[in-house]
Amino acid sequence: MEPKVDPVVSEEPTSGLALAISWLFVGVPLLWGVSQTFIKALALFQ
Repeated sequence: MEPKVDPVVSEEPTSGLALAISWLFVGVPLLWGVSQTFIKALALFQ
């Protein structure tokens, strides 16, 4: 029997550029949402 190989998992390490782009893709909208929530929350306490 052959061992099962998961086709999704890659043996190659992730490049630093791809990792940075991925974090930007997630981080920018996240920071925008958190900042908007904070701004609207401040308005409630004025």
